[in-house]
Amino acid sequence: MDHLVLTVEDLEATVEFYTRVMGMSVRAFERGRLALRFGSQKINVHEAGQEFEPHARRPIPGSADLCFVTEAKLDEWADHLAASGVDLVEGPVPRLGALGPMTSLYFRDPDGNLIEVSSYS
Repeated sequence: MDHLVLTVEDLEATVEFYTRVMGMSVRAFERGRLALRFGSQKINVHEAGQEFEPHARRPIPGSADLCFVTEAKLDEWADHLAASGVDLVEGPVPRLGALGPMTSLYFRDPDGNLIEVSSYS
């Protein structure tokens, strides 16, 4: 995957969360658009009501369920989330990912999107 688009209520809160908590970098590109970069992928961020064309038929903040694979230990992630003031929804729990069995932690971003951080190790 190259990128996905996340529609959000508060651009500033979203950028702050994904840079501080998730360790992503922010990059501005054409026409004032913002992207959150991680590895070789990015999340383009659109503010609700001000989406760039073309866009999804029903862009709704809080409707995403995203899974990020990590090489870090999940107990380190749990400690980092707690120190960042982010409550766990669930985990660590066993799950089946695209590459087989993995262990996952679940939490929410400022819009209520479900974020999963998973480890295959």
